[in-house]
Amino acid sequence: MACQASTSTIPLSANPSKHQAASYQVDHHWPALPDGLSLGQAAGVDVDAQGRVFVFHRGSNKPSATAPMQEDAVVILDSKTGQLIDSWGTGKFVVPHGIEIDAEGNIWLADVGLHQVFKYTPNGELLLSLGEAGVPGNDAEHFNMPTDIAVLSDGTFYVTDGYGNHRVMVFSATGELIDIWGYKRGGKPGEFHLPHSIESDDKDRLYVADRSNKRIQIFNRKGQFIEQWKNPGWGVPYAIKILNGEYFILDGGDLPGPVNRSHVYRVDHRGAIIEGFGRLGRYNGEFFVAHDIAVDDHGALYVVDIIGQRVQKFSKGKGLN
Repeated sequence: MACQASTSTIPLSANPSKHQAASYQVDHHWPALPDGLSLGQAAGVDVDAQGRVFVFHRGSNKPSATAPMQEDAVVILDSKTGQLIDSWGTGKFVVPHGIEIDAEGNIWLADVGLHQVFKYTPNGELLLSLGEAGVPGNDAEHFNMPTDIAVLSDGTFYVTDGYGNHRVMVFSATGELIDIWGYKRGGKPGEFHLPHSIESDDKDRLYVADRSNKRIQIFNRKGQFIEQWKNPGWGVPYAIKILNGEYFILDGGDLPGPVNRSHVYRVDHRGAIIEGFGRLGRYNGEFFVAHDIAVDDHGALYVVDIIGQRVQKFSKGKGLN
């Protein structure tokens, strides 16, 4: 299994009150959902090369659910208009969590209720499933509440196996297990305490949002530890997104409610804050518990709020409205 490098960690501090004012505006008219369609707990979001926004939500199911949800779990929206393009997934998912769209446009989904990871076409045709439905485990054949997926250009994919096992599992493009990182919960380099999100950059480095350790850990594709970002300015990292050399960290805040401070931060290549926005609430531009973030080719951000049960779009502008 992968060894860990001895590279020293890089703790970073920042005063949130001193970072640059946000250059993003909320789009008050996005999305434009049709009458009769509402989101449940919105857990995951990503954008494909065609500018379609895929939202992975729980419908009427809650985190304790064991039966399949009776609504379409995947909702596809136009990134410009916010109008519904398509939806699918009724009866196929229990507690949706993470979503990843690979370079070929395939949709990867992690379900913490089923303890499974899936690969679908954009139209909802199942291509691959991993794990045993409804059965958690800590061996090579099982997950225990997997949270997210990252796919490299050669098809190798990484799963944060997340709430129960605190590890990263590495698979070939066809689904054969290659490696496992982390075998116990911990706070040392290479250990995890709720790996909640995983993202790759153009150099095939993997960034893991190690949520309960309040840090981002960075590895090479073989699992060798490179460095960590730990910044009290951005608090509890639920997700990280990288596109065109820009880094965005979603601070999900601290649960439960009154102390929540969900924010979005744009950071530099060492995790230091460049700008950020967010405040507690249910009005446009506010978050209750922001859970995942995506960015499109135009630089617009999409944030799902798991308790607020919605997705919001933020475009670059003069400031948050």
